[in-house]
Amino acid sequence: MLPKTMKALVAYGKNDYRLETEYPVPQCGPDDIIIKTEACGICAGDLKCMHGAERFWGTEKTGSWVKPPFIPGHEFLGHIVEMGENVTGWKIGDRITADQIVPCGECRFCKTGKYWMCEPHDMFGFQHYNNGGMAEYVRYPKNAVLYKVPDELPTEKAVLIEPYSCSKHCVDRAQITNEDIVVISGAGTLGLGMITYARMKNPEKLIVLDMKDERLEKAKLFGADIVMNPGQVDVEKEIKALTEGYGCDIYIEATGHPSSVIQGMNCIRKLGRFVEFSVFAGETSLDWSIIGDGKELDVLGAHLSPYCYPFVIEHMNNGDLKTDGVVSSIYSLDQWEEAFDKATGKDGDFKVVFTFK
Repeated sequence: MLPKTMKALVAYGKNDYRLETEYPVPQCGPDDIIIKTEACGICAGDLKCMHGAERFWGTEKTGSWVKPPFIPGHEFLGHIVEMGENVTGWKIGDRITADQIVPCGECRFCKTGKYWMCEPHDMFGFQHYNNGGMAEYVRYPKNAVLYKVPDELPTEKAVLIEPYSCSKHCVDRAQITNEDIVVISGAGTLGLGMITYARMKNPEKLIVLDMKDERLEKAKLFGADIVMNPGQVDVEKEIKALTEGYGCDIYIEATGHPSSVIQGMNCIRKLGRFVEFSVFAGETSLDWSIIGDGKELDVLGAHLSPYCYPFVIEHMNNGDLKTDGVVSSIYSLDQWEEAFDKATGKDGDFKVVFTFK
């Protein structure tokens, strides 16, 4: 029998997050699954949401995408503790996780297999009817896209399944071959996921950029051939020197900072491929003539992690995808303010997570 209340972090508004010690445990409907949360990571998107980024809270014209009060967290997993009468294929005790998005199953995108672009676009951790993993219990509704997590996969690896799956989708969008000189800008958790997966594609050169030297050291361990700190070297000049003046073939932007976008457009060769992954806190200005008249670039977006979980779970479990040291700090939910502060990366952290006993 589940308890009636639980500990949960609840978002009531911008910069109004509160730790509740007697928040109602989610009710299990006939098609639902309830998990006892094992761990939940803090995403950069969680931080930007808390601080009021327009992408989440909208404008007077667009309206808010988030629906408070909600429980944040989309990088989570746990064990099944209750199932509805209509649920099949799972059993109590199974260790499971889910795609971040909760597809409607009815829109054009869902019906054509492109569920990650579902038109309503509801996600765990941003609406009160799809509460996330910063709580002791979470409800998976009928439309959740679920995956089994091997029991032997350690928590500090398993909690990276969601971000690494997003990293895989981004790299897949880049269509890397072994003839490409690839630049990945940003070596945080998602950048490291991209680096270790891109290394499996065996590009001619894998160049990684970051403003923090400790992240660049980790990038080398994860498969980067060359690392550069844009605060210390002229990145555009160095990349042009490595490519006979042409520029890189592929540039993946994973920082969410406008300067990285402009840098990438300058570093990439004519007919190159630019992949944008990040969520930005605000608008980015760019001379768009570079894209068309200047270089005739392929500019692609990358969103979420469709069909990527099985590969990531398998190759994380067998060690092909490097994860050592990515989870750098572990907290209890009681320490959420310290954990969110740590997740800014100000102390050099990669992934900060909550664990639940």
